[in-house]
Amino acid sequence: MSDPDGSPDPRQDKVAARDALRARGRTSLTTLAERVRPVSTSSSRVLPVPPFLADLLPEGGLRRGSTLVVDGPGPVGLACALLSDSSAAGSWCAMVGIEDPGAAAIHTLGLDLARTVFVPNPGPAWAEATAHLLDGIDLVVLRPPFPPRGSMARRLVARARERRSVLIVVPGGSRWPEPPDVRLTIQNPRWTGVASGEGYLRGRHVTVEATGRRSAARARTGTCWLPGAHGSLEAPTLSGMGPSGPTFHHLDSRTPVI
Repeated sequence: MSDPDGSPDPRQDKVAARDALRARGRTSLTTLAERVRPVSTSSSRVLPVPPFLADLLPEGGLRRGSTLVVDGPGPVGLACALLSDSSAAGSWCAMVGIEDPGAAAIHTLGLDLARTVFVPNPGPAWAEATAHLLDGIDLVVLRPPFPPRGSMARRLVARARERRSVLIVVPGGSRWPEPPDVRLTIQNPRWTGVASGEGYLRGRHVTVEATGRRSAARARTGTCWLPGAHGSLEAPTLSGMGPSGPTFHHLDSRTPVI
């Protein structure tokens, strides 16, 4: 399309360039999904998780085809902990919409970065990008940029179920409109390591409540260190936190944690 004087319309050029970029992105994600897809369907119905989280989940792990929601303060860390054992066992993982995941912290939590796909800024096509990744990747963590419509959320849930992938939603400020199979909520975060204005933060003690539908309808609650003294999810033990046990501190709710 041209302007009345015959010169090209720059607005049309921008639209064409944007469409071409989106098409290229879709092709790249489809190609990636094909390359990492297992050659045969896994015989395992449930993907492994750390022992503490296994106690909270109704089937002792992440059931293929299920959707989970992780919320509360610092939900990305818990979402990464959910992926860690499956990642170590060889599963591919993806994180969509998490702009600064903190690669070092994620690696400490147990993720194999060589088998993790990061799509930090998927743009307006975030749902489409997530759907493409669900086609070939076992576990996908999603942070929607805005509250999705119910129909959009249902399509992603259906895609995860159809492809036998696991969708883990970290809503952040966005509400997830579909009831998940399991909801994990972080509560009562308390940091240890700082006393009388000196020292270093050594760990964050949290309570995690698991609720959901069907077999997850009965609420289960447990406590853990997330992160613990070594940066990973650790069982609720006081060892290594000092001779008199940990000293807890409530930090401002704005303190950034992944």
